[in-house]
Amino acid sequence: MTKKYFGTDGIRGAINSENINGDMFFKFGLASGTYFKSQKKRSQIAIIAKDTRLSGYTLEPALVSGLASSGMHVFTLGPLPTNGLAMLTRIMKANMGIMITASHNPHNDNGLKLFGPDGMKLSDKIEKKIERLIDKKIIKNLSKPEKLGRVKRLETGTQDYIKILKRNFTKEFNLRGLRIVIDCANGAGYKAGPELLKSLGAKVIAIGVNPNGLNINKNCGSTFPSKIRSAVKKHNAHIGISLDGDADRIIMCDEKSNIIDGDQIIAALATRWKSKKMLKGGVVGTLMSNYGLEIYLKKKGIKFIRAKVGDRYVKEKMQKKKFNLGGEQSGHIILGKFATTGDGLLVALESLFALRKGKKASEFFDIFKKTPQILKNIEVRNMNIINKSKIKNSIKLATKLIKGQGRILVRKSGTESKIRIMGESENRNLLLKCVNIVLKKIK
Repeated sequence: MTKKYFGTDGIRGAINSENINGDMFFKFGLASGTYFKSQKKRSQIAIIAKDTRLSGYTLEPALVSGLASSGMHVFTLGPLPTNGLAMLTRIMKANMGIMITASHNPHNDNGLKLFGPDGMKLSDKIEKKIERLIDKKIIKNLSKPEKLGRVKRLETGTQDYIKILKRNFTKEFNLRGLRIVIDCANGAGYKAGPELLKSLGAKVIAIGVNPNGLNINKNCGSTFPSKIRSAVKKHNAHIGISLDGDADRIIMCDEKSNIIDGDQIIAALATRWKSKKMLKGGVVGTLMSNYGLEIYLKKKGIKFIRAKVGDRYVKEKMQKKKFNLGGEQSGHIILGKFATTGDGLLVALESLFALRKGKKASEFFDIFKKTPQILKNIEVRNMNIINKSKIKNSIKLATKLIKGQGRILVRKSGTESKIRIMGESENRNLLLKCVNIVLKKIK
């Protein structure tokens, strides 16, 4: 099902480009407000949060105007992690929640993530319906003057989110005696992250907590994990936590300064949950999940299935199969027992809860051998280059060569103008050869 505006994770692009500008955000607000207002299941409320990008100041008012013009009452929360918005959408019994963010992308990008009243990201079907409303004449969706929505700012979003997170754990749970490095990527979690850990008694070394509108994800956060590695080593910390721009991803670092990716976190939590009889069904990964994770889980008697890349698709597969744990190597991890979408701080708490009796992070997370993996991201002007015959033939050749010894995956990015090539194999020379066959043709 081809979509015009929505990608794998909402709407995203360069600021002041064709779709990411004030005019379009008014239309997005008007269209999404019109759709959810027509459902008539709850009071007509939309809540909005955002990350720390400078462009948020130009896009938020336009979005609010569109929603209020549709007749929706709007509450704005300011900077807040994406799952904080999802949780509050459900608790406040709102019709919808909208996160203004471009996640792990640089400051010059921005976008939207939309959530329904259940705190879930929207299905492809609903996104298509909203797209049709976006392309309608504006006048057809405008409310009558007496039906316009009202707008109010809520200042308690961060505190409410922290309370919700802590409620998932025992009252006795604390982090006293632990030194924890947290890198908030100068993004949406820059307040909630350190406040949460300090409230539980940890000694917190916080970095990436001075947003200026332009430094979100810049040489920091989950896409730049060397930052926490250095800080953990410098401060002799017990663990490091690295979030992305909207705090729905997490990459960690153990006390030995080893980086812990999403696959390793999933393996550790799945093992623990199974031993505690908390794991339901099995684990959902993605096409990008390391083959070593799949082998490890199968040896442990844990079912493992793959979904398309994108935490929305992971969650949909989790629901369909009735699994309660899933996620991506990049650090999008969904704890179905507690949340409807990825949440870096929630995953951090669940991991720290498992370590509360003195177990070292290196012992908890280093439990399977990763299959050597190469990932190449190539910026392209035309994403459809992947459909050209010479590219298809190179993929076929590489797949044929590596068959039985590994795998090759070539796909379009759902959020950037990039083609992603991923290869896995214990045979390093064969792996390099196969990846380069495709890489050279695309370049």
